Amino acid sequence: MTTAPAAVRTDPARGTAATAPGTRTLLVCGAVAGPLWAAVALAQAATRTGFDLTRHPLSALSNGDLGPLQITNFLVAGVLTVLGAAGLRRTLADTPGGRWAPRLVRTYGLGMIAAGVLVMDPADGYPVGTPDGMPPGLSWHAVGHLLAGTVSFTALIAACYVLGRHFARAGRRGRALASRAAATALLLGDGWAMTGGPAGSLTLAIGAITAMVWVSAVAADRLR
Repeated sequence: MTTAPAAVRTDPARGTAATAPGTRTLLVCGAVAGPLWAAVALAQAATRTGFDLTRHPLSALSNGDLGPLQITNFLVAGVLTVLGAAGLRRTLADTPGGRWAPRLVRTYGLGMIAAGVLVMDPADGYPVGTPDGMPPGLSWHAVGHLLAGTVSFTALIAACYVLGRHFARAGRRGRALASRAAATALLLGDGWAMTGGPAGSLTLAIGAITAMVWVSAVAADRLR
């Protein structure tokens, strides 16, 4: 006598299949990625001698004797984000934005990995002993870091806007507004930093962390 396979449970209101253990693990990775990166980076920013968040981007923490800690932070968070994107792909399938949001999140995660491998140059007095101002020229890995950051931030901004559309179509207006606000925070924060505005590294950090944590919040939301 054979037993019929159990039917896959679905949640019509959310438009997703009930998450299997493997999918839940992927989503947990995505839920952890943003807060973990932010906590580790901000803890270093508060304790590293000579580091000033109004002058130095969080990526600068990859330099100095403790630089490997921030490099590892990038790599771990990037890998967790890529895994989280796979979980989002499974649970957002056949929903508005369900194809592009996970792809963009994966691209953002891959960009983080690249930004960890390609370290920016010491600059503007950090680490201690580095001359003030920017170096006269950029190394190849610093150029690579800037390119990786550009790709990663662009994908993250786009992912948040796509998720905003997803939530709007699902009638979840609060989450749609939060998603679009996160995207706009990073867009404005990065734009201000790119134009050389005062405390640009701080506005960039605020925007990036807001968007990163929001994507993690979306992954956590899919666990329910």
